[in-house]
Amino acid sequence: MVMVNEGAGSFENPEPGSYAAVCNQVIDLGTQEGEYQGNKIKRRQVILGWELTEKNSKGEPFRVSSFYTASLSEKSKLRPMLESWRGAAFSTEELKGFPLSKLLGKPCLVSLILNEKQRIRVSSVSKLPKGMPAPTNTTPIVDFDLDKYDSIAFSKLSPQTSGHG
Repeated sequence: MVMVNEGAGSFENPEPGSYAAVCNQVIDLGTQEGEYQGNKIKRRQVILGWELTEKNSKGEPFRVSSFYTASLSEKSKLRPMLESWRGAAFSTEELKGFPLSKLLGKPCLVSLILNEKQRIRVSSVSKLPKGMPAPTNTTPIVDFDLDKYDSIAFSKLSPQTSGHG
């Protein structure tokens, strides 16, 4: 087999702004090593992904995603995002266990910004404004949970996410 370096290729990003979207990915990355305030740490992470109503030059919906520590702590990035999306704080009962898979297929408004490296990033997720039509998903939904390993769901992960890229 002869391998050829095809380069990084071109990747088309949506413009910064707010878009109607639908959640189409919940991916459990398991425990990842990282750094926080100069200290090495381990934390369980998830990727949440959304399909935007905006289309790229090929006529396909843009897709964006964001990494979150799998925590519903008040100081986490995940909890305030989910509360903004839901339009309500979590109840004590919900904080005992909230299945992220409930998000799949749910509409929202995703706001995108350009970060300091000029890359598109999800800055916030909120409820759709009243009167805005709810989008529907047109791309495959990916629900990968390491607690309930599923080889079919694993096969839907991108090579970069599955560790084969």
